[in-house]
Amino acid sequence: MKSNKNKHKILQTLFNNITDRLSHKSYAFFKQFDFDFDFNDSETRRNLSVIFSSFVLICIGVYFFSVFHNDFNLINTERLTSFWGTTFVILTTTIVVFKACLFLFMLYKYLHYKPVASVSDKELPTVTVIVPAYNEGKQVWDTLMSLAESDFPEHKLELLSIDDGSTDDTWEWMLDAKKQLGDRLTILQQPENQGKRHALYRGFNLGRGEVFVTVDSDSIVNKDTLRHLVSPFVNNKDCGAVAGNIRVLNNKKAMLPKMLDVSFVLSFEFIRSAESTLNSVLCTPGALAAYRSSAVFNCLPEWINQTFRGKPSDIGEDRAMTNMILKQGQHVLFQRNAVAYTNVPEEYTGLYKMFIRWGRSNVRENLEMAKYVFTNFRHGKKSGARLLFVSQFLEIILSYPFLLIMVFFILTHPLLFVGSTFLSILILSTFSVIFYANRYKISESIWAYTYSILYTFGLFWIMPYAIATASKRGWLTRGLVEKN
Repeated sequence: MKSNKNKHKILQTLFNNITDRLSHKSYAFFKQFDFDFDFNDSETRRNLSVIFSSFVLICIGVYFFSVFHNDFNLINTERLTSFWGTTFVILTTTIVVFKACLFLFMLYKYLHYKPVASVSDKELPTVTVIVPAYNEGKQVWDTLMSLAESDFPEHKLELLSIDDGSTDDTWEWMLDAKKQLGDRLTILQQPENQGKRHALYRGFNLGRGEVFVTVDSDSIVNKDTLRHLVSPFVNNKDCGAVAGNIRVLNNKKAMLPKMLDVSFVLSFEFIRSAESTLNSVLCTPGALAAYRSSAVFNCLPEWINQTFRGKPSDIGEDRAMTNMILKQGQHVLFQRNAVAYTNVPEEYTGLYKMFIRWGRSNVRENLEMAKYVFTNFRHGKKSGARLLFVSQFLEIILSYPFLLIMVFFILTHPLLFVGSTFLSILILSTFSVIFYANRYKISESIWAYTYSILYTFGLFWIMPYAIATASKRGWLTRGLVEKN
């Protein structure tokens, strides 16, 4: 036992020494760009170490590619001239060209996106905000307070929060919020934990608003978020749902939230902006979304009773609702000016579980979307929705082939794999860096490189695993047991 403790101390000392050295190197590197970093803070030094290490890895990878890129000729000669090799080249080239064209198309659509400006108080619809909560503690109080402080006419706003059988002090914090807000807030308790979908279902049936807004109990909204979020329903009679703009709340210290914040900005402010110009945002996020009540009631029985391979669906309630509203022929839009800040996992375990849940939902809903997207499901243009579906479906069906190719590449040409992978990360992530830096801070944008490295080497297995386990149930990140 004593020997193990000594080994642990030696390893810890070694780790600290490496971190300190990297910290000083990275500080010297970033100082020349006049970034505002507090070097006396240990967390900042650790963050700089990770960022600097990412740049070092990318540089090493690019060096390997420059040295070993001639091996591509060997690969071409040995393998790619065969039937299967030629087929692989044609398929890969086709996919790359498709993705490149899709990116340029999405960029064009993004440049033409404009959020809907807020309508007047008189024009605003009546709104029911539903906040389901499970083991959130004080955070649910913060969420309800931020909603109550919204710049929205009180007589048009109904706040409804439902405790989904929490085992901590969530209900006490909800009672405290009720005490402070009085009749402005209605709180309810589920008899037992039944899942977020059932809590929302109860709220939908009780709400009286023309528009339902769903907000996660670990999210904070800006004062003008609600009025911006629901304004498209006034200007567009075909609008059935609106997605809010999600940023990361807990991105001040831990590294993973910093990376995810950059990723979220690209996912929402670029991708969903482009999708919105096609009237076909594929997912309204649970953290902040709005639905026309008539569209909800049109699909509510199907939504609450949804199954996959004969088992009740207890995940992906947001993507499922979006899918069912798109199926009705309604438009689904994105409001960049309707912002909510939400908590994300700070540890790798929580991160991959969240991605598995999203991956399973993505598999299920793409299969559902395939049933209607090529029919006459909507008046007007449908090509945009179909293009987005094809793009997502390709990512799913090609996940296994590319995983096998990656393993083969690693085993046969490991250094060339490292080089080409890091070169790809450098090229592809630079767009994320430029996009984020243009809208926010360049000192935060560089986390895009680190996130790409983490995703490529630490999360590449998510989609293949999600496909193989798509029928499994369980929230995973809420302490609920995964069910077969």
